[in-house]
Amino acid sequence: MLELKSISKIPPKIISNFLLICLAWHLIILELGSTVSAIRKDVSLQENRHCRTTVQGRYLLSDDNGYVCDALSVDPKSRCCPIRGEQFSCHGCNLVSQCCNSYEYCVSCCLNPARTQKDLVLKLKTAKPVSAGTYSSIFDYCAGRCRHNSESVVHENAYLSDFHHCFSLPSNSSGDSDVQIEARLVGIKIIAGRQGESCDSVCKSNGQSCVPNKLALLNQCQIMQKYFSCKGSCLASIGADQPAEVVDDAPNDLNPGACLYTEKQSILSCDGSHQHTRRLCPCA
Repeated sequence: MLELKSISKIPPKIISNFLLICLAWHLIILELGSTVSAIRKDVSLQENRHCRTTVQGRYLLSDDNGYVCDALSVDPKSRCCPIRGEQFSCHGCNLVSQCCNSYEYCVSCCLNPARTQKDLVLKLKTAKPVSAGTYSSIFDYCAGRCRHNSESVVHENAYLSDFHHCFSLPSNSSGDSDVQIEARLVGIKIIAGRQGESCDSVCKSNGQSCVPNKLALLNQCQIMQKYFSCKGSCLASIGADQPAEVVDDAPNDLNPGACLYTEKQSILSCDGSHQHTRRLCPCA
């Protein structure tokens, strides 16, 4: 009773102020708790997020999430580009030939799952030797393929065009459509040679040179049938003179009139020839 009486003697204004102070402290504690929680969540996200990036460009780079940014915009901790702009951007790219005029945008475009099939890429060898390993990720493939692509080079010391950063699968593994193959032959003049001529001779007689890294694209039945009659047959063979058509007056055991493609593409060459065939040659 004494305690109640003593409390009742406290002025109502003091009690009201005391309650307001208690409420204010309660709100402050709740706010600090949520802020700390949010900070911890942000830190956790930043720690878990880490990107691989290209290093070739002087000003731009692409991260493995498919974003392109300038070097100053990269997060110093995560090494990721800011998540803004277009992901998997194909800016400056020809989507038919799958070639771009910028290395970084080539990588970005290539990383799009709709354009590059992971199951195919991870089976590809990183180089021609049998002992070469395969790509460990799509980013490794895109970063490597966009940088080094022999099909975009002519005469080993010049580019066919400004669009020389290409991410298309190698010509012997992609199953390209005719449109894609034609796009990859832009800048190349395809000439059917005379009987017994090598492609070096065929191209030279037209004031050009043979482009050896394009022979594999011509080494396909659907392409040869556009330039030769093929007499209804296209046969697998092995020879440095291929792709080629067997001349009509060849011995019967050589299949006169048939088109020939080689299954051993490593022997394709510009200087190969055969007395009974006409070669199909890429010149530039």
